[in-house]
Amino acid sequence: MAQTVDKSMLIHEIIEIDPGNAAILMASGMHCVGCPSAAMESLEEACMVHGMNVDEVIESINGYLAKKEAE
Repeated sequence: MAQTVDKSMLIHEIIEIDPGNAAILMASGMHCVGCPSAAMESLEEACMVHGMNVDEVIESINGYLAKKEAE
């Protein structure tokens, strides 16, 4: 079963699940994923700061993880 992310997870936890998640976050508009302080923010907090829809970001990441698991 594919691992999934939720809005309470920290940015660094999401990237540890799969480094490809960093590219999804950056493509979504979160260009600070490598910043030490960003790593300690939850996905929900980071999306709020960047004016992003957290549910859309979660959908993108979980879709990527599910597709990768299916391969």
